[in-house]
Amino acid sequence: MSYENAMGYTGDLLASDAYKLLSSDAAAALVDVRTQAEWAYVGVPDLNSIGKTPLFLEWRTLPPIQTDPDFPARLSAMLEAADVKSGAPLLFLCRSGHRSRQAAIAMTKAGWAPCFNVSDGFEGPLDPWRHRNVVGGWRAGSLPWLQT
Repeated sequence: MSYENAMGYTGDLLASDAYKLLSSDAAAALVDVRTQAEWAYVGVPDLNSIGKTPLFLEWRTLPPIQTDPDFPARLSAMLEAADVKSGAPLLFLCRSGHRSRQAAIAMTKAGWAPCFNVSDGFEGPLDPWRHRNVVGGWRAGSLPWLQT
């Protein structure tokens, strides 16, 4: 069965649906592809209550802002080290669903599937006043998260 659709990956999930999938499927894994600065200053998903730990790997590194060309190989090694099996649902998360979509496509091409994009991301889309964390996303959805 092919998990790749016309978009190049399995599909999009809202953060609330992603959390439900992570909670209900023991094999499912969350991969946060934001930057270290975002993890440190904005916060990270907390999956302790469902007995899981997110994986953290930057899609783009700073400085300069560039996509990590070794992302698929590095994440594959992380998944194997975490005992995530091929065929386990992988859910990719970034700030607003753009970088995570690209990561889902890259990992689908690398042979990991099904790969999902958390389309509203950790901080959600901009509201009418151009603020995040108000409508949609992991944080505004009252899903568990931590700030260090």
